[in-house]
Amino acid sequence: MAIARVVTFDDVDASRMTDLQQRMEQGDRPDGMPPVEVIVLHDTDERRAMVVQLFANEDDYRRGEAIFAAMPADDTPGRRAAVSRYAVAARMQG
Repeated sequence: MAIARVVTFDDVDASRMTDLQQRMEQGDRPDGMPPVEVIVLHDTDERRAMVVQLFANEDDYRRGEAIFAAMPADDTPGRRAAVSRYAVAARMQG
């Protein structure tokens, strides 16, 4: 079963989001990161962002969680406000 790590950020400005988007498009991944799908949502008016990271299984989640949690603040889109874990109950694409 897939597992989602959902992180919310405050104080997110457009330039940080542009930088994040460019790094993601270039395939810039932290060393040791297991396969992960990342969805980034940004509310420009409220200066908030939500990042959903989807992992295939528990082992990948644990490895990815440790890597993301250790990231310096300069590598995140803003101030980390909350981190939650969810089982992916249903998923549809296309």
